[in-house]
Amino acid sequence: MRGNRESFLGGMRVGAGLAAAGFVLAITFGATAREQGWSAVAAIVASIVIFSGSAQFALLTGLAGGLLPAIAAALLINARFLPMGLAVGPSLTGGRFRRALQGQAVVDGSWVAAHLGGGRFDRWRLLGATIVQWPAWVAGTVVGVLGAPSAHLVESLGLDVVFPAFFLALLVDELRASRLALVAAGLGGAVAAALLWWVPAGVALVGATVGAFVGLRSRTGQPQEARA
Repeated sequence: MRGNRESFLGGMRVGAGLAAAGFVLAITFGATAREQGWSAVAAIVASIVIFSGSAQFALLTGLAGGLLPAIAAALLINARFLPMGLAVGPSLTGGRFRRALQGQAVVDGSWVAAHLGGGRFDRWRLLGATIVQWPAWVAGTVVGVLGAPSAHLVESLGLDVVFPAFFLALLVDELRASRLALVAAGLGGAVAAALLWWVPAGVALVGATVGAFVGLRSRTGQPQEARA
């Protein structure tokens, strides 16, 4: 029990830093959503239910091309949680409902913090890291929609670049992972740039996901050393 408590508190300490960054990002989401005509309730509910900065910003961007492209973009981005959840699954305990409830704690930062190596995860650290991030994300959204800063203040504080910087940080992190990620990013960017000549931004965003198919390349043809 003491070990579980220490893991949980350790997760909360990690999550506190992530929550602080998420709070600022959520303010930007809330303010941007209001600028695009969302109601305060819609923006807050989106943060409560979706709880994913990348998916929510993709939804905002994708709406420029229509509702279906926006939903498709958000679903494609959040699809990453499927393999992440499958990886964490063996480390969770209890029945199906309890395991499914614990699985709601799977978010990017918490997943990384809870990873012990060898396909093992510390579920208490996972829960501790997420339990402080979710309320911070929702609170930031509330601040953004109810006290949306003026355009001048947004520019002065640099909040207007938080959204693109957020995705840029994700991209840079992925590009460092492998050369294959670089190829996928280049292909996706090229497709999006070409589509922007004929279709709205939301549709181009969905089209850019074809770059991800590079990751489906079979590894059977790779040398044995590369697979080791």
